[in-house]
Amino acid sequence: MKKILFFIALILTTSTAFAQSETLIKSLEKLRNTIIAIDRFYVDTVNVAKLSEKAVISMLKDLDPHSTYISKEDFAAANEPLAGSFDGIGVEFTLIDDTLVVIKPVSGGPSEKVGILAGDKIVAVNGQNIAGEKITNDKIYKLLRGQKGTKVILDIVRRNVKEIIQFEVIRDKIPINSVDAAYEVRPGLAYIKLGRFAQTSMNEIFIAFSKFKTNPEAVILDLRGNGGGIMGTAVKLADQFLETDKLLVYTSGTHVPSQSELSTNDGIFKKGKLVLLVNEGSASASEIVAGAIQDWDRGILIGRRTYGKGLVQHQLPLGDGSYIRLTISRYHTPTGRVIQRPYEKGNFDKYIKDFYERYTSGEIYDCDSVNMNFPDSLKYKTLVKNRTVYGGGGIMPDIFIPQDTSYYTQYYARLINRGITNRFVLNYVSDKREELKTQYPVFEDFEKKFIVDDDFIEKLATFAEKEKLPRNDEELNKSKTELKVLIKALFARDLWGTTEYFRITNANIDKEFFKAIEVIDNWKKYEKEIFEKQ
Repeated sequence: MKKILFFIALILTTSTAFAQSETLIKSLEKLRNTIIAIDRFYVDTVNVAKLSEKAVISMLKDLDPHSTYISKEDFAAANEPLAGSFDGIGVEFTLIDDTLVVIKPVSGGPSEKVGILAGDKIVAVNGQNIAGEKITNDKIYKLLRGQKGTKVILDIVRRNVKEIIQFEVIRDKIPINSVDAAYEVRPGLAYIKLGRFAQTSMNEIFIAFSKFKTNPEAVILDLRGNGGGIMGTAVKLADQFLETDKLLVYTSGTHVPSQSELSTNDGIFKKGKLVLLVNEGSASASEIVAGAIQDWDRGILIGRRTYGKGLVQHQLPLGDGSYIRLTISRYHTPTGRVIQRPYEKGNFDKYIKDFYERYTSGEIYDCDSVNMNFPDSLKYKTLVKNRTVYGGGGIMPDIFIPQDTSYYTQYYARLINRGITNRFVLNYVSDKREELKTQYPVFEDFEKKFIVDDDFIEKLATFAEKEKLPRNDEELNKSKTELKVLIKALFARDLWGTTEYFRITNANIDKEFFKAIEVIDNWKKYEKEIFEKQ
C-alpha cells in the first residue's frame, strides 16, 4: 500500500518529470481507490504489498521489453556488476561434491591477506557446517558477504594438512573486474575483452594499456557477449578512439531533454588500426561504441549482427528500497540510426522469440540468410566514407563470421552445461597445483609445453560417466579437438586467470580472432574493400 501511495506522491510532486494532466490525475485516483477497496472490502485476506508489486510489474511489462522492477531484496545484487564491487571475503569459488572449493583468492583481498589459498575447501562459516549440505550459491553469498569491516570465521581443509585450519577474515570491498582479458598478442598489437560497462571499466582499461610493453599500433576490442551497462562508460570508451568533436551518440525521449555526446581531446588510441569483435550478445552500451566506430569509419567490425537494444533506462526509487528501471529515451548512433529491434508493447515473449529466430532462420550460421532488403528509411551513410550501413535492429558487422558448430554435439553440450568439464579440471588442479606450478612457473612455459592428449580426454569421459553422463564415442571424437583446447584454457584460468584462459582459446579455436589478425596484417586491402564499398 505504502509503495503505491509513495509512487503516486512521487509522480504528483515531480511536475518537471511528469505532466499532471486531468487524465493522469484521474488514472492515479482510480489506482489508489482500487487498492484501498481491495484492502478494506475483499472477501479474503490479501497481501496488499505483494498486490501492489504485481501492479507495478504489470504496468512496466506493458511498456517495453527493458523497463523492469527491482525488489528491495534484489537491488544490491542487480547493481553489483555496474558498481564494480561488493563487500565480502574476496574469493572465487565453485561447488564440488557439495563442498565449497576456493578457485583462487582475489589479489590483494582480505582472504589472500590472511593466507587462504587456491584449492582450500571451506567446510564451516562462523561455526555453521556447510560441507556436504547441498548448499546453494545463494546461501554461500549470504554467509560470506556482509558489510565492510565485519568479521567472519572460516574453517578450512587444506591438502596435505591433517587438522582443520581456522581463519578470521575481515570483510572488505571486493572489485568485480569488467575487463575479462588484456594482453599483447605480439609487440604493437593489443587485445582487450570487456565483459560489461561498469563504473570501473575505464580505469581497468587505462591500467591494462599502462602494462603493455609497447605502445599499440593496432587494437582488437572484443565486445562479444557484452550485454551493456552504464551509458556514460560507453561514451568514455568510444571517446578513446575518435578525434575531437565527433558526435558519439545522442538520445531523444518525449519527456526527457535530448542529449548529445561529443568526443574530446582525451584518448589513448585516437589513431591506429582498430578492430571490434561483436556478436548477437553485444547489446546496448556495446552498440553505442560499435555504432560510433562504424559511423565514423574509424575501425572494422567483425562477427555477427548485434542484439539490437537502443533504449535508455533510468533507475527510480519507489520509497521502500525497491526501484524501477524505466525507459526514458532512445539512443541514436552518429548517423541517426536507431538500433533498437522492433517490439510490440506488452508482448515480451514475442520480442525474445524474434531474437532466437536468428538461429532457426540460419542467420547465425550463414551471411546469405541475413535479410538485407531494408527499406530506404533504415539505410544510412557513414560520415567519412559515405558507405551504406543499416539501422532498425542491431548493427551489422563489416565482416560476417558464422558461428562455428563443426565440433558441437549433444555430448559436448552436456559436458559443458552440467559443469562436468569444469569440475574435472578443478579436481585435477586442486590435487596437483603445486606440481603444476613447479613444472610451469610462468604462463608462457605452460602455453608452449602443456599438452592435453587423448589420455586426458579418456579421463574426462571416465569422470563424466561417474557424473552419470553416458559415454558416446562418436560424439566425443567429433568434439575432441575443441575439448582439448577448452581443458587447457580451464587449466590456465585456474592456475593464473581469465586473461590466460582467453590467450589459449583465442590462439587455437577463435575464428573471429583469427580474422581480426588477418585484417590487421592486411589493413590496406580490407580498408579498401570495406570503406570504399557503397
